[in-house]
Amino acid sequence: MNARQHPALHSESWLRDRFAAPHAFEPVTVGDGHLFRRDREIRPAAVLVPIINRAGALTVLFTRRTDHLQDHAGQISFPGGRMEPADASPGDTALRETSEEIGLAPERVEILGRLTDYTTVTGYRVTPVVGLVTPPLELKLDDFEVAEAFEVPLAHLLDPANHQRNLVRYEGRERHYYAMPYGRYYIWGATAGMLMNLFAFLRRPD
Repeated sequence: MNARQHPALHSESWLRDRFAAPHAFEPVTVGDGHLFRRDREIRPAAVLVPIINRAGALTVLFTRRTDHLQDHAGQISFPGGRMEPADASPGDTALRETSEEIGLAPERVEILGRLTDYTTVTGYRVTPVVGLVTPPLELKLDDFEVAEAFEVPLAHLLDPANHQRNLVRYEGRERHYYAMPYGRYYIWGATAGMLMNLFAFLRRPD
């Protein structure tokens, strides 16, 4: 079953329905940062998973981080960051950070729900906040943090044929990580892990 065979799949109404009537689902991954930071603080953070309501198809907006950043330099990510004391919720954090990083106005984002928290090796417990974004976007990138912004069809990210699970050694441990390549973009690590949880949530049986 795919979006071509069933046009209602991956539509705005389908997406809204999935979040309007959420059911329990098993996340694919919650990250493994806690295994590497047993004696160090895990800080709360949030990201926005921006799903763009394009005519005829939904897309997901990503950023590529600049190469000089201390954490995750050059990697593909969602806009977001650590929670500040003034933030009342992960949604507030995600919208604030997204506005700061790429200039996406909060009023263009309708928050649909949250995914399972993901703990990164850099010491953040990240809450992914899923938002439906209404064009036009009129983005203004923060040149210090964001090298570019780009979109990927949601259908590509929800196709199991595009999911990879790889192995790497980190600090003497074996780590499995997910990846979802798209053209010249290599989406992997925490971002791909959160996408796998989005996949599990959206494709769960009713």
